[in-house]
Amino acid sequence: MMADCPYCRNEVDQVIWNDGVTRVMYIDDAPFVGWCRVIWHAHATELTDLTEVERNRLMRTVFAVETGLRKLLSPAKINLASMGTAMPHVHWHIVPRFVDDTHFPDPVWAAAKRPPSDRTVPKNFVTALKAHLEAEAQG
Repeated sequence: MMADCPYCRNEVDQVIWNDGVTRVMYIDDAPFVGWCRVIWHAHATELTDLTEVERNRLMRTVFAVETGLRKLLSPAKINLASMGTAMPHVHWHIVPRFVDDTHFPDPVWAAAKRPPSDRTVPKNFVTALKAHLEAEAQG
């Protein structure tokens, strides 16, 4: 852990899942409803810095988040991206996309096409996604 690393400090995002190797964060202030991030705990800059076993473990978590988001939110599409350049942690963004989001069908980094909708996650979203991830870890 590095004191100056935002992902080690985690002062902003809500932790949904933490198995000691990966953690799932809910980015509840993101402009896209349900945006989550899966972070590899150890400092590793690139996916290829991980062993094949580690990469498979990381991706199992990514896929579990995707299936949970699809089940809970029924988005039109899910975007997966590993696009961070400033953090010393391999991480993936899992972004549910809806036809009424500000950028749909364009990428999240494109110019907005419309004002934000009033879409929100269900009240039990964090609890339900955590339960989904725990069930996936058991099976």
